[in-house]
Amino acid sequence: MTKLFYMKLKYYKTGAAILLASISFSTARAQSPAEGQNERAYYVQTLSKIADPVLTAISKNELKKTMPVEAKDPKDVKDREYSTHLEAFGRLLAGMAPWLELGPDQTPEGKLREKYILLALAGIHNATDPKAPDFLNFYQGRQPVVDVAFFAQALLRAPHQLWDRLDEKTKSNVLTALKSSRAIEPSFSNWLLFSATIEAALMRFDNSGDRMRMDYAIKEHLLSWYKGDGAYGDGPNFHWDYYNSFVIQPMLVGVLQTLSDADPKQKKDYDAALAHAKRYAAVQERMISPEGTYPPIGRSLAYRYGAFQTLSMISLMHELPENVKPQQVRAALYSLIKRQTEAPGTFDKNGWLQIGINGHQPGIGESYISTGSLYLCSEAFLVLGLPSSDPFWQGKDEEWTAKKVWNGEAVDIDHAID
Repeated sequence: MTKLFYMKLKYYKTGAAILLASISFSTARAQSPAEGQNERAYYVQTLSKIADPVLTAISKNELKKTMPVEAKDPKDVKDREYSTHLEAFGRLLAGMAPWLELGPDQTPEGKLREKYILLALAGIHNATDPKAPDFLNFYQGRQPVVDVAFFAQALLRAPHQLWDRLDEKTKSNVLTALKSSRAIEPSFSNWLLFSATIEAALMRFDNSGDRMRMDYAIKEHLLSWYKGDGAYGDGPNFHWDYYNSFVIQPMLVGVLQTLSDADPKQKKDYDAALAHAKRYAAVQERMISPEGTYPPIGRSLAYRYGAFQTLSMISLMHELPENVKPQQVRAALYSLIKRQTEAPGTFDKNGWLQIGINGHQPGIGESYISTGSLYLCSEAFLVLGLPSSDPFWQGKDEEWTAKKVWNGEAVDIDHAID
């Protein structure tokens, strides 16, 4: 990377504390009519807290050196070291990408975005440079195909800031890294969408995406694994967990959006997947309790509020159902993000995420969960891709459905879509 690049990076790092203090001050000072702006500032502060250790370390080629590796069973730590750093980087960027794509401007938030864009670009350079200390594993073992897909998802969500601003050598390294993951055969489950997402990015940036891998994932989900009322099976079987939001709905919609942009014949499938995602988002909004909690169902609960990626994505797309107001989603997501973020033990003393759903609960991690896995929580922040002027961030909070119900207020009747 160029000397000028690192000079700019140093400038934005130096100013980061001032920028966050400015955002924090405006939050404390604002009154209730500006609740949306208060909550946006909290979202930005929280995402910054999550992102700082990862992006700062990888920008210096020190991610492998400094990131702790926690696992439920200490004996599993060695088994997760081969993939955990790519998990942290790819998953974090996937959630940050829509916000970064807004680009820099002269506001405190816009300057903060530029800081993280520069850190991310330096990180992408180091992660894909075979000679760099932080060159990440894109193809050895099985787990990397998962997180190459999240990395690809980030590029698709922020093409102007995370792709166009890369130098040509780094672009070449990125394409090589994406293609190298083809060595991994995905499982017959939601994993088909990991391969499909990687191919969608290759189609978008290199015109080399494999249509067969994309079509196979699309057809299995839309034709074979759709269970009705907006929900898919994880493979042939239905699972009561949050994988429809962690992976399935967002990646299916994302792949089809990329395909339909290139081929209008895909629009019908895209519309079907979007309709399912809208219904799933409506269900998710109803699952958030008045206290900002949700049912601890199924595996991978340590991804915390990443469980609400689909609701955040549909809000970002301005595709919420008519009876779901943006202000109620904003308030509901804020409630659960704040509750989980501020639970004691969510972060270690150096600011890295720790395993748990409500604080530090190592026992909630499965054998495949490690420190890097936890950064999927960033997917809840997709709504930050809506600028502060968007109606989503305007006006006072609206009570979300569960809050209305348990306050004894009138609510709309819920119906299945099939």
